[in-house]
Amino acid sequence: MRWVFLAVLCSTAFAQAALTIDQLSQRAYGAGNLSVVQTMERTQDFTRYLVRWPSDGVVQYGFMNVPVGKGPFPVVLVLHGHVNPATYRILTYTTRYADAIARMGYVVLHPNYSGHPPSGGRPEGLFRVQYAIDVLNLVALVRKQAGQGVLAQADGTRIGLWGHSMGGGIAQRVAVVDPKIRAVVLLGSMSGDERKNARQIYYVFSARTRGLRELRAPQAEIDAVSPINYLSRTHAAFSIHHGTADEQVPYAWSVELCQKLKALGKSVECFSYAGGRHNLHGALDAEFLSRVRDFFRRTL
Repeated sequence: MRWVFLAVLCSTAFAQAALTIDQLSQRAYGAGNLSVVQTMERTQDFTRYLVRWPSDGVVQYGFMNVPVGKGPFPVVLVLHGHVNPATYRILTYTTRYADAIARMGYVVLHPNYSGHPPSGGRPEGLFRVQYAIDVLNLVALVRKQAGQGVLAQADGTRIGLWGHSMGGGIAQRVAVVDPKIRAVVLLGSMSGDERKNARQIYYVFSARTRGLRELRAPQAEIDAVSPINYLSRTHAAFSIHHGTADEQVPYAWSVELCQKLKALGKSVECFSYAGGRHNLHGALDAEFLSRVRDFFRRTL
């Protein structure tokens, strides 16, 4: 009886939270406006701004890199992986990737997600769906404001995603909900199968302190929120990268995603990095960035 009761509670929570891929696909995004709070830094290649935007009425923050030169430039959203929200800072470990992509000639937006200071709202949430909603609202605002004001240099018709780890899982959800996303780079990405993610979070990442609600969710609910079951809906080209010695996210997850995308006839390229860990360094990282440059040049 206890398990039946828990299943009912989980099902009710899912229904109230509107987490499914179908529900996310049917709703509207992009209310309000993206605005610049302040100029953070000027370099010879780009200017970095602190920006904010509303996501379902809650103010979110992040930074934007705008290349020097005459646009309009394609836009890439860089989606960071899990960082403890209590210690999160605007310039986090993925800043170097955002800067590298800006130097390639792209307007780059690096969102914080809900609950990551100074963004409002609460962190985490069931299956990290709120983070995807934050990104979907930001993408909609880029399209709405492209070519004017703070986004005068942005081309809203050419938008791509770059996601590492948890950010890769967010990118997969956004790409199946928003068919206008043109290109997706994934590095050491979490799975599009939320059952696998729940097991990894509960047993590996958090020493059984996070992810239990997701782990106990009925399979039908898991299927409805898992992007891997909706890959046929995306029109994006994918570039998937993973270190074979990743100590946090199984390399096999990217292999599975590559196989599924290929089976669907999607545009996908897949790269493994022998001995590479969850964060690439040195020659492996340089090789990765070279491939990212080539991929975005072809697709955006």
